[in-house]
Amino acid sequence: MPELPEVEVVRRGLAAHVVGRTISRVALHGSRVARRHVPGPEDLATRLAGRTVRAADRRGKYLWLALDGEEALVVHLGMSGQMLVEDPAAVPRAHQHATFAFVDGGPELRFVDQRTFGGLALAELVPDPRAGGAHPFGIPDSVTHIALDPLEPGFDARDVAARMRASRSGVKRLLLHQGVVSGIGNIYADESLWRARIHGERPAASLTGPATARLLGHARDVMEAALAAGGTSFDALYVNVNGQSGYFDRSLDAYGQQGRPCARCGTPIRREVFMNRSSFSCPRCQPRPRARRARVTTD
Repeated sequence: MPELPEVEVVRRGLAAHVVGRTISRVALHGSRVARRHVPGPEDLATRLAGRTVRAADRRGKYLWLALDGEEALVVHLGMSGQMLVEDPAAVPRAHQHATFAFVDGGPELRFVDQRTFGGLALAELVPDPRAGGAHPFGIPDSVTHIALDPLEPGFDARDVAARMRASRSGVKRLLLHQGVVSGIGNIYADESLWRARIHGERPAASLTGPATARLLGHARDVMEAALAAGGTSFDALYVNVNGQSGYFDRSLDAYGQQGRPCARCGTPIRREVFMNRSSFSCPRCQPRPRARRARVTTD
């Protein structure tokens, strides 16, 4: 699933090619693309026609187009969703579920989703005092429960670190919890933990405040580096609005590197099962936390 850098790459493309343009017509193909829009696909297409895109915005992995009329089109990319800007004369793509035409007659916007887990929905825009001015048009009401991400101006690493340290959950589990800090998925959690030399199963409460804040700083740094490389693309599903792949997978130090030498110490990277997915770390740089011994009592 795309994480913050991949979604931000798409957001920047939409900002460059769609913002300021007025939608003339929306064609939705099939019902699944609008399943999150309760009134249905016909209502969604009708309500989008004639609307002007004021901004392309994002929080964590959540992407939306702010529209006039104080509403937003929330775009759920799911596992394989793509927002592509293409010539109207271009042959429709396989798995093309939505087509946006614009009044100016220029390039159209296409939503393509091979695995059909993504979708589109309208939501009301509401003010968000936490954002530090990052979202001048507000955020969708369906996104208000999501925590700030490390690239937002209002993100306070020390405050988030303190809340994490109040939990005895494993630190990786908290990094992936979108209600604690948003935008970090499995790939960048592993990369951040590798940089911080912390095993993901270590209880957050066992870390010092500065160590937790440094971990969050590493998360920000690794995602900024991924963003500079266009994101992480392991296949043709993760692309920007021009259909181009990112190249940060060539710079990964932990994720997907099972058996390869650690870039710091040379120890082969290990793979472990974590929450029905894979977790990668260095056995030497990131030792597993010791299991607690059971207390034995005698009568």
